[in-house]
Amino acid sequence: MTIDPIRPVRTTPPAPPTDSAPGTPRERIAAYRLLLTLAAAVLVLDQLTKLWIAALLPYGTFGEPGAIAVIPGFFYLVHVGNTGAAWSMFAGQSVLLAALKAATLVAIFIWRRALGLRQRFTQVCFGLLCGGILGNLIDRLWHGYVVDFLDFHFGSYIYPSFNVADSGICIGVLLYLWHSLREPKP
Repeated sequence: MTIDPIRPVRTTPPAPPTDSAPGTPRERIAAYRLLLTLAAAVLVLDQLTKLWIAALLPYGTFGEPGAIAVIPGFFYLVHVGNTGAAWSMFAGQSVLLAALKAATLVAIFIWRRALGLRQRFTQVCFGLLCGGILGNLIDRLWHGYVVDFLDFHFGSYIYPSFNVADSGICIGVLLYLWHSLREPKP
C-alpha cells in the first residue's frame, strides 16, 4: 500500500460536532431537551401549585387565623402577592421586573454557547432557572404580582414567603455557581 503525499492519512477520529454545528432545527432543539424538559416541569408544577393555593385560600391569607399550619410554629401555607423581587426589593416595580425577566431569558438564549448549555449539568441548572423565571413572569403579566404561598418561621424570624418558581431559580443558580467554582477551566 502506498500513501499519496497529496492526501494525508487521518490518524484521529473526526471531532464531535460543536455548539455551532449546523443541523436541522429539530436536532438543534433536541440538543437542549433536558433543559427544556426541566423548565417545562418547573413551570407546570409552579402554575399548578399556584392554582391549587388560589382554590384553597383567599388572596391575602397569612398569619395564624387564616393560614394553614402544616407544621405549627414552623411551616404554613398562605396566599400572598409580591410586586417586588426577592425579599420584596423593588416592590411595586412589576413591569420593570417582568421586562428584566424577559431580557434574562433572551440573554440566556443568545449566550447559550458561552454558558455551555449543551452540557447535561448546565442544562439541569438552567432548566430549573428558566422554568422558575417563566413561572414568575406569567404571574407578573397575569396578576401584576407573583403569587407566594410557602411560609416558614424560624423562631421570631419569618422568612419571606415564596413559591415553586422561586425554589427553581434559587436551586438552579446555586448549583450553577457550585459547578462553576469547582470545575477547572481548560
